[in-house]
Amino acid sequence: MDGGGATVHASRTAEEVFRDLRGRRAGMIKALTTDVEKFYKLCDPEKENLCLYGYPNETWEVTLPAEEVPPEIPEPALGINFARDGMNEKDWLALVAVHSDSWLLSVAFYFGARFGFDKEARKRLFSMINNLPTIFEVVTGVVKKPSKDKTPNSSSKINKPSSKVLSRAEARTKSKLPAPKDEEGSGNDDVEDEEDEHDNTLCGTCGTNDGKDEFWICCDNCEKWYHGKCVKITPARAEHIKQYKCPDCTNKRARV
Repeated sequence: MDGGGATVHASRTAEEVFRDLRGRRAGMIKALTTDVEKFYKLCDPEKENLCLYGYPNETWEVTLPAEEVPPEIPEPALGINFARDGMNEKDWLALVAVHSDSWLLSVAFYFGARFGFDKEARKRLFSMINNLPTIFEVVTGVVKKPSKDKTPNSSSKINKPSSKVLSRAEARTKSKLPAPKDEEGSGNDDVEDEEDEHDNTLCGTCGTNDGKDEFWICCDNCEKWYHGKCVKITPARAEHIKQYKCPDCTNKRARV
């Protein structure tokens, strides 16, 4: 399952097909978020029918559909470039994201059929896929759950996502911070609720909540949270940033 349409011979497990999907998904999320300016330029309406492909190695490509009929794997939505200038940019990106989600499912279950998955394997594959937010959710931000207490300052925008406890931490990670026992009345109950919120926070770049105890940073413009490693920001560098803007917000401002 390497590449967009490489011939598949040996049987695979549901877990291997899921890894293939997750790599393709990561590549398409990059195209629609961190690499959105490049993606936008490549989707020139004057060109022929173009498709957005995601590959298992987490890369993406805008190119013409496969020439062979039938293709080796299902094809992505055709002609995504034609609607680019006729729609609001956010709406266009959301539309491409929806079609990308549909393509990922069709590819995954194409492999499931080709490898002879039984009912249990298909159920396991769908369960793993369903535990991930869709590309549409990542691109539109509908899965974002900002804290009511979040303020855009250097202490609250750094570290895993905003809460009363973490804003007092002043750049300490959640794993190193003991919960205060006498503050804000409810104590442990508040901390448990905040930790549940942290578990539901997704990185705006990779779309996962992996690495909950790693360094995170929040965009002061769109208020999305990002793994520091995904946006190449270290804790030391973040200390010197007064107003952080994520790559997506920075690219949008440059185009304007």
